[in-house]
Amino acid sequence: MGKSNTRKKRLIGSWGKRRILPGERKRIMLKAGETFTGMGVNLPIMVHRGLEDGPVLAITAAVHGDEINGTGAIRRLIQEPPFELKRGSLILVPVVNMMGFERHSRYTPDRRDLNRTFPGSKKGSLTGRLAHLIMKEVVKRSDYMVDLHTAAVRRTNFPNVRADMENEDCARMAKIFGTEIIVNNSGPDGSLRREACKAGCPTIILEAGEALKVEPSVQDTTLRGLTHIMGELGMIEVTEDMMPDTTPHQMIVHGSSWVRAGSGGFLTFHVAPGETVEEGQPLTTNTGLLGKELETIVSPHHGVILGMTTMPAVSPGDPILHIALPETTKQFRSLAKSVDKMEDDALENQVRDDLASSITVHAYAETDDEEKVLEKDS
Repeated sequence: MGKSNTRKKRLIGSWGKRRILPGERKRIMLKAGETFTGMGVNLPIMVHRGLEDGPVLAITAAVHGDEINGTGAIRRLIQEPPFELKRGSLILVPVVNMMGFERHSRYTPDRRDLNRTFPGSKKGSLTGRLAHLIMKEVVKRSDYMVDLHTAAVRRTNFPNVRADMENEDCARMAKIFGTEIIVNNSGPDGSLRREACKAGCPTIILEAGEALKVEPSVQDTTLRGLTHIMGELGMIEVTEDMMPDTTPHQMIVHGSSWVRAGSGGFLTFHVAPGETVEEGQPLTTNTGLLGKELETIVSPHHGVILGMTTMPAVSPGDPILHIALPETTKQFRSLAKSVDKMEDDALENQVRDDLASSITVHAYAETDDEEKVLEKDS
């Protein structure tokens, strides 16, 4: 991994009146706001220092308050760390958006999206003040950061890392994390990773799983990737048991496409998250509640199912499936071939099976002529 940048950083061992010495782990409570009754809202953070100086890695979750898969992964790092931290420090923030988390909501109480508000302002809105606090107390102490996300409510995402691959340190973290798909972009304006990178802290995000859930295989994928990064940074001693095999293939994509419903109806899915699909392949059949076929939606591209709705009842124009687009057909064929060769017990296939357990998938079959006549008569 590249050298830490030389920007002026806040000290990792000094948090107000609290001091954290090498080899110590301490819980820190930062005042993050107040409720409508004037009661303080605290942001819990775990700071873990190794015995030797080294890079500071921040791991954050639940910037959107209902995206808690990352919260579960960070709690496992706190309760059952699979390593001894030898060098450097960890800043662990299980929930960034505490006020949204307490309401099971993506947003803050002033109805803003925290992940469009960074770097925030000390005297701004409630959301802006929280963003400012995270920049000051977390980003400005850190050399690197991983921000953990899930899909929005009523959707699921196949694990993928999103990173600005033009940033050397972001690219290295993204590749070593080890997901099958890396989406190359710098993130939307006001997002934590975009503003952290601007501030000199290379940051990537993981998108994986569903909101309001802690999913076992997503946790395993997250912890594997974080362990890879800590090993790459020299923060932990690497053993074979601690560094499980990563995916045998990896595809960097520069674009993706949402497929939308043409009409309202009830969906029968023919694909699941993480599957490779070819242009023209049936993705879902849309029917009325009594089974009359309204449309068969086919893939407009070769690609990989990056995300999809878990809600089969749709209105016209609703997003149904999110397809990651390979750069070339050759790249797509190589990925599809590698996926087919993977062992059944590989973690990537476990994730595919687990995410599909929330979705009923049926093989596509042409409706026969007799059924079509009956449907027309009805």
